[in-house]
Amino acid sequence: MNRLVSGREGNFGSVGPMSNFKSVIERLRTLENERKNLLLEIEELKKMADSRAEALQSEVSMLKEEVKSLRMLLGADEPEPDPGLKKRQMRK
Repeated sequence: MNRLVSGREGNFGSVGPMSNFKSVIERLRTLENERKNLLLEIEELKKMADSRAEALQSEVSMLKEEVKSLRMLLGADEPEPDPGLKKRQMRK
């Protein structure tokens, strides 16, 4: 069988292709491990973001209920204030 080799036939020293192959394998292992760790971190961050969004949704709901209760306490006949009115008054 006729095989082409890069001119280093029979040379298995530390500088040859086997050394390079071992370093590539080690690099692949390191990168796979880093990838796995990053994917785990992403999943944890997504869970934290979901949790924070749920907490904020709950807080917003509570604040809306408080606004509704205060409006009822002050008088149900009063119109809802224009949210842009306060901003316009502050600019004057």
